[in-house]
Amino acid sequence: MPIALYRIDDRLIHGQVVVGWGQPLELRFIVLVDDEVAASEWEQELYRMGVPPEMQVFFHGVDEAAAQLATYAQRTEPGVLLVGDIGTMERLVAAARGAIRAVNVGGVHHSPGRTGRLRYVFLTAAEEQGLRAIEAHGVDVTAQDVPSARPVPLAELLTSTAGA
Repeated sequence: MPIALYRIDDRLIHGQVVVGWGQPLELRFIVLVDDEVAASEWEQELYRMGVPPEMQVFFHGVDEAAAQLATYAQRTEPGVLLVGDIGTMERLVAAARGAIRAVNVGGVHHSPGRTGRLRYVFLTAAEEQGLRAIEAHGVDVTAQDVPSARPVPLAELLTSTAGA
């Protein structure tokens, strides 16, 4: 089964992903895409501690992840691919050359210079442009923190002030 969810979440692996999305989607593996984490055994071990033993975790930089997407699509069980920021997803989408059809913005939290769009999405102008660039690759971009919430289309996300 192909990867069931491509998610941008600055917390990467945490309970909302493992339990909140993991149980309803019956996820059996996580692909964490982050160039720095992929190079750090110590950070990888920290992330593995937040995952139940029956769930596999794979760590890749952007280029390696793009090269492995076809392999993950051949697996029989569903998985999730996580990136921690919009720029990383933008690079992955470009490198994947059409293999990614939908992206979930699940958590981009407050920091200086970001404008609140939803209670869990705060964006800079550059991040907004990055999301538009992802969509320009033919990708359906929506924001959704949990599976039971309504997916918010990108156009609505970028005009929302619900997080302010």
